[in-house]
Amino acid sequence: MHSFFPHSVPRRLRAVFFLYLTVLTLFLCSCGRERLDVSGTGGQTGEFYSSDQPAAQTAFSDFCTRVFREEMEGAPTLDLHFSLLHPERYGIQTEEVSLGTVSLTGMIAANEDRKALRAELLKFQPEELEKRQRILYDALLETLDASLLGEGLELYEQPLAPTIGVQAQLPILLAEYTFTSQKDVEDYLSLLSQLDGYYEQILVFERQKADAGLAPSDASIDAIIASCESYLIDPEENFLTETFETRLERLLGTGEDSEELKSALRGRHVAAIREHFLPAYENLITGMTALKGRGIRDGGLCQLADGRKYYEYLLRSGPGLSYSVPALKKALAAQMEEDLTAISRLFSENPSLDATDSDFSLSDPQKILDDLKVQMAGEFPTGPDCNYEIRYVPKYLEGSLSPAFYLTAPMDDLNQNVIYINGGYSDGLYTTLAHEGFPGHLYQTVYARSHAAHPLESVLSCSGANEGWATYVENCACLFDNGLPDGVGEYRARARSFSLCVHGLLDIGIHYDGWTMEQAKEFITTYFQADDTVVQELWQTMIDNPTNYLEYCGGYVEIMEMRRMAELQLGERFSPLEFHRFLLDIGPLPFPVIRNYFSEWLEASKA
Repeated sequence: MHSFFPHSVPRRLRAVFFLYLTVLTLFLCSCGRERLDVSGTGGQTGEFYSSDQPAAQTAFSDFCTRVFREEMEGAPTLDLHFSLLHPERYGIQTEEVSLGTVSLTGMIAANEDRKALRAELLKFQPEELEKRQRILYDALLETLDASLLGEGLELYEQPLAPTIGVQAQLPILLAEYTFTSQKDVEDYLSLLSQLDGYYEQILVFERQKADAGLAPSDASIDAIIASCESYLIDPEENFLTETFETRLERLLGTGEDSEELKSALRGRHVAAIREHFLPAYENLITGMTALKGRGIRDGGLCQLADGRKYYEYLLRSGPGLSYSVPALKKALAAQMEEDLTAISRLFSENPSLDATDSDFSLSDPQKILDDLKVQMAGEFPTGPDCNYEIRYVPKYLEGSLSPAFYLTAPMDDLNQNVIYINGGYSDGLYTTLAHEGFPGHLYQTVYARSHAAHPLESVLSCSGANEGWATYVENCACLFDNGLPDGVGEYRARARSFSLCVHGLLDIGIHYDGWTMEQAKEFITTYFQADDTVVQELWQTMIDNPTNYLEYCGGYVEIMEMRRMAELQLGERFSPLEFHRFLLDIGPLPFPVIRNYFSEWLEASKA
């Protein structure tokens, strides 16, 4: 159910410093008064590049372009590679190949850079800018303000986590590293050879956390170690060698002339896995094992000195919600009440409704995606045509990765989209592909990138707006003509919504309100039949991934609240198509920004 975006975070524009599961996308551009060439990317230049712009608007355009170059010049190689297929066409020449650095001093310095950038941004007057520029101004300011809430809390960051941590995600990125030239092959081999050094930096950071009393609990460490053990692969036969061979053949062909070169590259690849990849995971296991017993918390973040402050920062900088924590609790509870009322109505209208013994008419992934594109027509704007591939998670990684995830295409080739399916999860493939594909992540991402007036808009997207959208449309897909009997689709959408909100309140209860496991159990069993094993699993999931569920249910209730408001105020004039167009056109920005412009859209729609 996760969306997987292969990028670490720009040092100034975000406050998470590792290869997290994030919706951030990175771009490159030219500097000075040169205009960014986005031809071939699907992007639109819009008001940013008008030849007769007032001086203030021209200055802001130049500022945005300069911010791009400064961010990208120091970007790690993975960021750059997954952002642009041909960076040289944007005037970007890269020399050093690097996975990046992880250091406490670097994190602290990044906050100073953010403060300087914020001060420079505030010199512009928003009222002098075009509307798209004002939106970008607001989004950049909100992103910087949210990031700066983490100042002084750097040691609370969690680079390692059982399913969404660096150690679980990075190998998939390496397996997806596209080869368009022999330099790409050399860069890939270099990155693979740096993995042990990169993980050692993370271990240094984890030891600093432990010295400050912020080490993970033993249960969390055990789960991280289990994730690492799944990557103790055979150096010669594994998913990396399989994908390496496929990528080599696509690049070099299968002729005799290329066989000698391919043979040499295969040998170097196996050596890199044996000498760097495997030691990286072995050392990570050893290093994390040594930290067992040093974690002082077996509960939520609020047990820590600045735990609640850190939780509030996570909500603002990750999901990017407009709610305070108390307001979020009320919004989740209100959605649950609405869902229960709707479920009660469904069974009242049809007492014999069997919501469990029925399934979707399609089960083949490709046929499902084709059907979803047909079903969504009329309620969602037409998006640009794009290609995509469906791939499956390697069997021995099924237990350590999400049920599905989407890999974004580079900015200059919107056809390189990949949806991964985890065969270890058999339930709900139709709605899962709606979440990851159409009208979910893939559709939203390609639409946003092809309509962006300036690439910086996409850099400032937030996880709550992405996951909230995908959760929302997943429920919309339950109401499509998909083979479910009357009423069953709405029941499943409502039940899923209700369940997600329970998870969100559980996350808040544990991390912000300080619930014990007994209190968590009492809350869970109020709504679901759950034995001690299930309670323990839910507890540990929340401990390992604070605010992760709130990306989904928090973003979802933001969208649902706006939709209810629009339906109420517009009445029969409400159009799902236009509501969706508004959300897609503004892009997946932080919700405080979306909410402000939603008010403008609603007033204009009334008129």
